[in-house]
Amino acid sequence: MNKQEKVNFVMDTLEGLYPEIPVPLDHQDPYTLLIAVLMSAQSTDVRVNQITPLLFERADNPYDMIHLSVEEIREIIKPVGLSPMKAKGIHGLSHILIDKHNGLVPQTYEFLEELPAVGHKTAAVVMSQAFGIPAFPVDTHIHRLMYRWNLTNGKNVVQTEKDAKRLFPEEKWNDLHLQIIWYGRQYSPARAWDMEKDIITKTIGRKTVLDDYYKKKIRSK
Repeated sequence: MNKQEKVNFVMDTLEGLYPEIPVPLDHQDPYTLLIAVLMSAQSTDVRVNQITPLLFERADNPYDMIHLSVEEIREIIKPVGLSPMKAKGIHGLSHILIDKHNGLVPQTYEFLEELPAVGHKTAAVVMSQAFGIPAFPVDTHIHRLMYRWNLTNGKNVVQTEKDAKRLFPEEKWNDLHLQIIWYGRQYSPARAWDMEKDIITKTIGRKTVLDDYYKKKIRSK
């Protein structure tokens, strides 16, 4: 297959597997999504979805959030990890949303990335999932799979995002980034990877990745 045929194969396979695409993080609006995505750094979506209801019961908008202390927020979100930094970020960005944005989550990368504890990936998720603006947030699953599929050199997430946006049509970005995340979790994980179930990598995977997989499999027998 040439590069375009590989890209089409990926899109067709993912569309067949995930015609309906659930959003991994539970939320009600752009603000609760922003907080959930911020909390998900170096944690799992499952853990975040267990903790956000406890936080949102106390404060699900910036006006209520600033009435909690940083310490109170930290105590609630402690199970997701990195709680001191995340609690400061949640409290700080809630103040900024009120002071600069009338309590609303802004819809531009520039303003989102000015918020404490909000990086490019978090901003991209909010743009995509809260506002439907085309974005291609790259997490560890997407970074790993784009490399396995030989669609990027995999040197860093910035390059992976550029390659994804170059290869896939813009109108597909918002669905595709979620489809790839689900596929990575179900069929192409970092650990306990079974190539027989991973039809995309098995069909179009990078030769060095496939060779390495089969060598390890032979050694483990």
